[in-house]
Parts: sequence; structure tokens; C-alpha cells
Amino acid sequence: MTKFRGRTIDLALLDRQLRLVRDAVATTRGQAVIVTGRRRVGKSRLVQEFCDRSDVPYVIFQASRGRNPAAERADFTATLAQSDLPGADLVAGAVGTDWNQTLRALSIAVPEQTPSIIVLDEVPWLVEQDREFEGAMQTVWDRYLSSKPVLLLLVGSDLSMMESLQEYGRPFHGRAARMLVRPLDPADVREMTALDPAEAIDAFLITGGFPEIVQRWSPGTSRTKFLRDQLADPLSPLLMAGELSLLGEVPEPSHSRSALEAIGTGERTFGTIASRIGVGNPIPSGTLAPILNTLTAKHIVATDTPLAIRPDTKNKRYRIEDPYLRFWLAFLQRGIAEVERGRGDLVAARLERSWPSWRGRAIEPVIRTSLERLLPDDRLPGAEVVGGWWNRQNNPEIDLIGADRELPAPTRIAFTGSIKWLETERFGQRELESLLAGSMSVPGRDHTTPLVAVTRNGVEEGLPLAASFGPEEIIAAWRS
Repeated sequence: MTKFRGRTIDLALLDRQLRLVRDAVATTRGQAVIVTGRRRVGKSRLVQEFCDRSDVPYVIFQASRGRNPAAERADFTATLAQSDLPGADLVAGAVGTDWNQTLRALSIAVPEQTPSIIVLDEVPWLVEQDREFEGAMQTVWDRYLSSKPVLLLLVGSDLSMMESLQEYGRPFHGRAARMLVRPLDPADVREMTALDPAEAIDAFLITGGFPEIVQRWSPGTSRTKFLRDQLADPLSPLLMAGELSLLGEVPEPSHSRSALEAIGTGERTFGTIASRIGVGNPIPSGTLAPILNTLTAKHIVATDTPLAIRPDTKNKRYRIEDPYLRFWLAFLQRGIAEVERGRGDLVAARLERSWPSWRGRAIEPVIRTSLERLLPDDRLPGAEVVGGWWNRQNNPEIDLIGADRELPAPTRIAFTGSIKWLETERFGQRELESLLAGSMSVPGRDHTTPLVAVTRNGVEEGLPLAASFGPEEIIAAWRS
């Protein structure tokens, strides 16, 4: 197995829950955690590593999608009987006629006085197979498991379904903490690729922090060499993970898939997405709106609105939330056939031509999130949230807006800022003047509002900026 790297914070969070079980300091001896995150983000690998390091007995059950419930219950009991839980032999050969009986075997297998871990992976598939499962899990937890020193981890990739398990009125409401496993962050990617900060951010935009892709990036390898190597291999995770991820999230063919492709190739407004799907004849808003709502609920698509003291909630901009999927949709999806016939060089050439302009847009949400992680910061007084601003015509469009709050609306604009992420050009007088002119249109901004620059290649001396940030600060934000 590949050496496990990164995830220090995630492992610490899980270990903290196990300590609650060990120390018996919570309201119930047992603790439950719903562990969720995008497909292929590394949840199962993280949980396996945590169990291996925990030094306590555990069982991990991996559900199968679409399986007959009776066969799934039998497999569950067999997995439990083969585990290292002290009472595993007591349940060998047991057959439950329903999930209530089957899950009760857990209370027999786990020890009474020492901690243990139970992992149920891909819980949404268990719920899909048998609607009884959810209520049975709640009953067994309340009656048998919560009083024992056990850590129960319920793992799943369907974000909306996993979140709904905790909704009021659902059987497991109020019984579990929630942990969101995100992709590796830019600092993790830098550590694993051994690149300088600017190049590591490029690597993050390409890989999205997905472990199986980052692990293919040999330390010190340049962006162009990595892409050239991966585009020479039709089975590369860089090529395959996008399709596998979408197949797990979005049925094909469908308008949902078409909407993702439209957004991934640069369409950002409701109208342009509708036109793109309808090939010039926009699909009805009543068809597109629920699609975008579902994709947003699944955290595949993100929705941005201008950040200003006069909110414009209808002036939405859509983007692919995951950096890797954004990269895959923009460059790799249509190039897979070329890679399969040995012409990955054509894909690489197209990518290289479009890379500077694509990166300039793709870096914006990463920088906004990074700056927000640095707050509070004396260089940005009064800022608590970071966003962007634009009018209906996208002229002007301000890359960075700092404000005192986001909802229901800011009461103060703390700063306006610009991003210039070019490899050879510095942020200079021309960019400053453009920022000044555009900022005058931002509601709530006045002549005293500080100006900020974020740049890959530095800032010219003598510019009246309140602060400037470069790749080093962006990476450091993920370790602050």
C-alpha cells in the first residue's frame, strides 16, 4: 500500500473523538461521527489509516451499491465475524432477518470496557437498498451501542444524503457529529510535490488535492513534465478520476451532465448555461433551476453573488467547486480520445495555450478562501469575509472584496483588491489604476477603503497598497 501522507488535521479530529470514548467525558460513552466528502477524496483511506493507528480493535464494512438487502446483511455479519473485535466469534454464522437484528450483533461483538471502532462505509447505499436501515441504526445505537465505549463512523460520498441523515425528523438526528473530508489543501500538495509555492498552487489547480492524483506527481517535477507524462498514459488517474467521479454523481446522458460541461468550459450565468445546453435554444428555467439546485446541494457546483452592502442575490455566477473537476472539464474530457490513440501531445499543446487565461480565473476562489483563512489580519482591519463583486454587465468586475460579514448583508467594505497571477509580470501602476477605477462602482466603498493586491510575481515599489500577498502567503494560510 502507498505510504500515507498528509491529513494531519483530519487524523487529529478523529483521534479527538476516540479520546472522548476512552475518557468517558461526553454525555454518552459511545460517540458517532458522520464522515462525508466528495467521491474519491480519500475518506476510506483516511478511515483505514486512523483505525490502523488507533491501537484498538475495529471492524470496517464496505457496502455495495444496488445489492440485495439479504445478501448485504449476510456479508455484514461475515465481515463482523472475521474482524478482530473481541466478541467476533460469538456472531459467526448468525443470520439476521432484518437490519435491526443484524446490527444488534455489533453490541455482542464490541468489548464492554475497552474502546473499539465500527466503520460503515458508503451508508447512502445501505439506505438506498433498504429504507429500514436508517431506523434500525438509530434503534440499535440508542438501545445497545451508545452506552458502550465505541466510536461509530458512518461514511458516505453523497453529500446531500449524508447531510440529510442529521435533519430534524430523521431517525439519527442529533446523534452524531459531522466531519467533512476535503481534498488535500495547497500546503499538503506543496509538501507532497516538493515544489516552490507558486508551482505548488499550479499543482493544486490541476490535481484538486485528490490524493490518488497528487501521489503521481513525483517530487520536484515541473507542471509541463507532469502533464506530458500523464497525457501519455490513457489509464492515468488524472484522466480517469474525472469520469469516474461524474459517473458516481451524475447520470449520463442528462441535462445535469450538460450543465456541468457548460459551467466547466466557462459559462457562468443562468442564461448562458441554458443557451449552451439548448444549443442556442435555451432550455426552460423550470428545467434548469432544479438541476443547478441539485448540483449545488451535492457541492459539485458553487454559486457566488456580489459581496456589497446592497446585495444582488439574483446576480449569480456559477462555477465548478472542485478545482480538479474544473480542470478536467476544461481540458481533459474532450481530449481522452486523443490520449487513447497516442496523441496526448495535442491535448498538452491546447492546454498550454489556454493555461494562463484559465489559471487566471481558476485561481480566484482559491485566493479568496486563502485570504479568509488568514483573517483576522492587521493588514486587513475589519475584514471577516472575502468575496468578489461585479455588476450585471461584468464591467467592472472586482476580484477581491473584504467585508465585515456576508449575511444578511455587509455593513462595511473593509478592502477592495485585484489578483494578477502571471509568471513574468508584476502588479504595477496600470493594475492599480484599473483597481481604483473599478472600485468606485462598489456600493459601500469610498476613497478611504484600503487597496490590496495578490500577485504571483511581486508588486512594483511605491504603490499605495494596504497589503500585498504572494504565493508564500497563500500557502501559509493553510497552515495558520
